[in-house]
Amino acid sequence: MGIRSDLEADFDFEIVDEFLDHFAIMVESMEIMIMDLSYNEAMYKRAVDELFRVFHNIKSASGYLKITTMFKLASFVEDALESLRKMQPPVSPETIDWLLSINDMFAQWQDDLKLDNELSKIKYALLKIPDLEK
Repeated sequence: MGIRSDLEADFDFEIVDEFLDHFAIMVESMEIMIMDLSYNEAMYKRAVDELFRVFHNIKSASGYLKITTMFKLASFVEDALESLRKMQPPVSPETIDWLLSINDMFAQWQDDLKLDNELSKIKYALLKIPDLEK
């Protein structure tokens, strides 16, 4: 039994299905928003605000569904994005790479959910926020 079976055993099928649908949309949209952080101020502000919203929504939903690992990483990224909201564009290439690696982790979790596997372990390197200053 994997993560999806656990969720379906603990929560109504419709809640789990809605989470999976929204999670897929959010994961698929992250990469474009991350890349937009390297552009002008208007695109940067829109992208960082949208990324913050995505991670806030993932944090809220995963907290409700008691997916602790996902909740903790989403909270961690949300805090980093709060710092990025206060900065001027563009962000450093290291920050872009870190966020793309974060996106990869959430994409892996999306696959784990689809395949009803256990959630993959968080890669240690993701827990080290790059220097957010340019």
